[in-house]
Amino acid sequence: MTFQPVVRRSVSEDVYDQIAARVVSGDLPVGGSLPSERDLAAALGVSRPAVREALKRLDGSGLVHIRQGDATTVRDIRREGGLDLLPLLLVAGGQLDLSVARSVIEARAQIAPIVAGLAAERIADADVQPLRTSVDEIATVTDPLQLQVLALQFWDQIVDGAQSVVYRLMFNSLRSAYEPALPALSMAMAGEVGKVDAYRDLVDAVAAHDPDAARRAADDLLTPSTTELLRVFDSVDETQGGHDGH
Repeated sequence: MTFQPVVRRSVSEDVYDQIAARVVSGDLPVGGSLPSERDLAAALGVSRPAVREALKRLDGSGLVHIRQGDATTVRDIRREGGLDLLPLLLVAGGQLDLSVARSVIEARAQIAPIVAGLAAERIADADVQPLRTSVDEIATVTDPLQLQVLALQFWDQIVDGAQSVVYRLMFNSLRSAYEPALPALSMAMAGEVGKVDAYRDLVDAVAAHDPDAARRAADDLLTPSTTELLRVFDSVDETQGGHDGH
């Protein structure tokens, strides 16, 4: 029998999640004012310090704008938000937002070859063997979900090799958005994460410090699953009546 660890959440986290969900869904319109701290605390049944802490997080995430002595207003997250909002946008109201998922997959397909090329230029020789070890581990696994977890670990090492703080932060945000959707995407991704030879080609290119070959290998690795996922998203969109405009 497997037990899951109990996650203790603070009241302010729950307040943050509830307000954030309403901003993302549009229930709280851009430019609109939030109730006062006192009114929010009363409506939510929590203390004012908990509300104040949640509002500071919402302000830091680009969801609201706090003006001292004035009302707290909802920001236009499409123009002012950061990558840290991707997890909220990807799974909104408990459902996968296909337009956001499409954006994540497209960004992944564009960025990964660039990062692979940088890793080929900059990786230390001592850091190549851990990449080979990761691929060897991938070769021993057949479960689609576990393969995706190992693939994320592999790409984490590639990003380290690229030695770019910007791409590291971008990868962190994309991974945070992507991980909650792993179970839903596991079958569509199976063709990629099980391509052991393609991973080995990428590692060989990185080890040879050949950026062009690394970019081609990364593109070859990701293209089939990218194409399949976009096909699936388009198919679901047609079933649901078209794109939602994100």
